[in-house]
Amino acid sequence: MRLPSVDLNLFIVFDVVYEQGNLTRAARILNVTQPAVSNALKRLRAAFNDPLFVRTPHGVAPTPVADNISTSVKEALHLLNISLAEGDVFAPGLSNRTFTFSVNDLDEVKVIPKLMDKLGGLAPRVSIECFTVPRRDLESELTAGSLDFALDVPLFATRQLCRQQLSTEHYVCIVRPGHPAVGSKLTLDQYLDLEHIHVSGRRRGAGHVDRALDRLGRQRNIQLRMQNYMAGPQVVASTNLALTIPRSLAIMYDMKMLELPFNVEALDQFLYWHKSADKDQANIWMRGILLGLLG
Repeated sequence: MRLPSVDLNLFIVFDVVYEQGNLTRAARILNVTQPAVSNALKRLRAAFNDPLFVRTPHGVAPTPVADNISTSVKEALHLLNISLAEGDVFAPGLSNRTFTFSVNDLDEVKVIPKLMDKLGGLAPRVSIECFTVPRRDLESELTAGSLDFALDVPLFATRQLCRQQLSTEHYVCIVRPGHPAVGSKLTLDQYLDLEHIHVSGRRRGAGHVDRALDRLGRQRNIQLRMQNYMAGPQVVASTNLALTIPRSLAIMYDMKMLELPFNVEALDQFLYWHKSADKDQANIWMRGILLGLLG
């Protein structure tokens, strides 16, 4: 097999399929159809004279040949990305590039309005796309280039991703003005006597605040579990429920804000990007903008 006879895009498909072990997920990350992924693998199989992947009940598993070439393929793609990035000159005022972000609703409210205001003066034709990528898929989407940045809490350590801390969030409790059971301060017993809202995208499981209470051997009464931070204050405004949220969100609403009567670890927020984009001029520029706004 000679390199000029092989489409290099096939190795991008190989790398994502190898990481995901599933053709459907790989197609979603590559933004192509599953038949297109299957066709790419068919061409690679012919080039290597090996099946490369075999079907399993949960997707596909690599053959020994695929295992042997996987590291070399990943390193080669990384070097190609670096070479392309270092040759680019990014002119923000002229660029019509689209930057993609994985963010949750809290970070979207904190970051995106400030970012768009900043871009309006510096890079009016640059566009932003925000969506939520499951944490298990972040590394593979950043690797594939279908995602430029992720804003999230500290994640698992990996050599493929770079990160920079953007902010540190401290929690407070909010209730509606005139709440009949809350004065100017909260004791732990008063906090636990309240009925609470818990925000989480998961169906069950303890959150940041509840783990802090558990260390004290205490438990709060969760009356409402919901998945969106932004809807919480609206519920608080019309009920006697309490909501424990980051201070940066609490100050956006006309609510009574109280310090917590127990210690909750601050929540660090990080910006993540793939190491292959570390020297990309556009990526460097956007990181500088974000750190200037939030750092």
